[in-house]
Amino acid sequence: MSSQGRNRPAGPVAFTGFRTLLVALAVAAVACAEPATDDEAPDAGGDAAATALAVADRYAEAYFEQYPEEAYEAGYSGAPADRWSDRSPDALAAWAATEDSLLQALRAIDPAALDGTDAAIPYAYALDRLEASVGRRVCRLELWNVSPTWTGWPEQFPTVLGQQPVRSAAERAALLARVRDIPRFLDTEVANLRAGVEAGYVAARADVDAVVAQVDALIELDEADSPFMEPAGRSDDVAFGDTLATAVRGEVLPAVSRYRDFLAEEYAPSARADVGVSANPNGSACYRAQVRHYVTLDTPAEQIHRTGLREMERIQGEMREIAQRLFGTDDVREALRLAQGPDYTFRSERDILDYAGAAVARAEQAMPRAFGFVPDAEVVIRPYPAFQKRTGGGFYSAGPEGEPGVYQLGTYAPRELSKAGLEATAFHETWPGHHLQAQVVLARGGAHPVLKYFYNSGMGEGWALYTERLADELGLYSGDIDRLGMLSNEALRAARLVVDPGMHALGWTREQAVEYMRENTAEAPSAIDYEVDRYIAVPGQATAYLIGSLEIQRLRRDAEERLGEAFDLRTFHDRVLENGTISLAMLGDRIERWVAEVEAGGAAGAGGGAPAPEPVTENDDTTNPEEDR
Repeated sequence: MSSQGRNRPAGPVAFTGFRTLLVALAVAAVACAEPATDDEAPDAGGDAAATALAVADRYAEAYFEQYPEEAYEAGYSGAPADRWSDRSPDALAAWAATEDSLLQALRAIDPAALDGTDAAIPYAYALDRLEASVGRRVCRLELWNVSPTWTGWPEQFPTVLGQQPVRSAAERAALLARVRDIPRFLDTEVANLRAGVEAGYVAARADVDAVVAQVDALIELDEADSPFMEPAGRSDDVAFGDTLATAVRGEVLPAVSRYRDFLAEEYAPSARADVGVSANPNGSACYRAQVRHYVTLDTPAEQIHRTGLREMERIQGEMREIAQRLFGTDDVREALRLAQGPDYTFRSERDILDYAGAAVARAEQAMPRAFGFVPDAEVVIRPYPAFQKRTGGGFYSAGPEGEPGVYQLGTYAPRELSKAGLEATAFHETWPGHHLQAQVVLARGGAHPVLKYFYNSGMGEGWALYTERLADELGLYSGDIDRLGMLSNEALRAARLVVDPGMHALGWTREQAVEYMRENTAEAPSAIDYEVDRYIAVPGQATAYLIGSLEIQRLRRDAEERLGEAFDLRTFHDRVLENGTISLAMLGDRIERWVAEVEAGGAAGAGGGAPAPEPVTENDDTTNPEEDR
């Protein structure tokens, strides 16, 4: 997830963002099921609920067969571990046929027949995800996927290889096969990009240059630091390490170099100067489809842009109050500049990791104050690997079954990295953000695979941004500089609403986007460059954070107003999280049902009537969450 996150991707994804997103491992209800043929959806003999569950089962299974590299991020345990996805034209056509078949089967079901069954939510979610995926075929993403973010292989390969287990001989053999499959994957990417140039679908030159720089850094690493060799450091099998090194030297690095040379020498001159996807064929339709896919709402670009401007004005007002206390100025831009001064930056990578670690520990301790159910789930904190050091923000991944969740964060140029925002991002990615979000679903027995393993940014990133404010309610921030960072992070999300549709639908240049963000956030210049390149590469995804957060805030306000003293914050949060990253429309329906039940005299729910949390300080003797669970 993500993030400021990268925020995790499409379909099942990582937690920015979280991608960019992601949601956890599970009890695989379909582990032993025979897969349907690609052009044939399951049929359960006419029973609507059984049919709906069978189709949703098949969807989860088929997705990770097609995109097995997303399995560890999602926590799915049944995907092939010996290869990467096949994105050749024939394979993508077969996948489209599978999606069409599954969608046709779901549309043939009367949703009224599912009321009161355990199939209702998986049905609605699978239907939503399939419709969104089919809708964005207009983008032809495979023809121009040159991405310096989680949607590009330079970030995805190291993440997957760093999580793939190598404990047994079979696991090590699978990883070696996957590493040896890298040349095929990269050669397919090159073929797709060439076809894209012929058809007029090309990536922006800004992203091409960014990826070339990424790949150069990857090639220049010493073998010991290469992410391709990372699995060898987790195994005592010397022969495995030697075989892996031979494959990396003789097969992987030559393929990476071929890709790099193609991109820099052949592709770059054809890349588009305009950063917006509107410059590609059907670009306007693509942008709207991307927003629909990530946000889960069909929202026009102009409306998103206006919302961003309005929210930025509100956030700036709150920042002015803190700026006056901290720096004696009402000038927010000046305050943000001062927040990047030497008194508010770090000394070293270790300093950054310690600061983030203290915030995460504080947050975990406070979780029972705001949640009825807090899973016992470890999260570890790591810096990005050497070749990704310039990556900003943070990134959460649920990881493989039985392993802790992982929060990676940017530690590049510590003396230029402001403390403002670091704690907010840590809360966003771990407790009470993506880590809690993922692990709640993971710990629930019986949740359907599409709810456990699939992710959408509207709910996923909206929740994580919401929790940055929740952390303030819980008193988790160290001081005003960190609270200014929280507001700056929120301003970053408002800026995304302004610049993302600005570039992709309203004609903004990259320079305009960078300048707007420099004037309105406390992000370091290097982080802003990365952010803008990310928006260019993944149109629409960055708008999901604030739109989703505003919707969750709206649902909470409505519930508080309607329920009065009967409102239970812990139960509200449990209800929001219990079904995973469902669509925002589905979330609204679930919360409405809960409120109606309480209004009718039903039980408050899992929170047990707990009051809204009192502020928590660093020295508070709050009950140990381990004991309270």
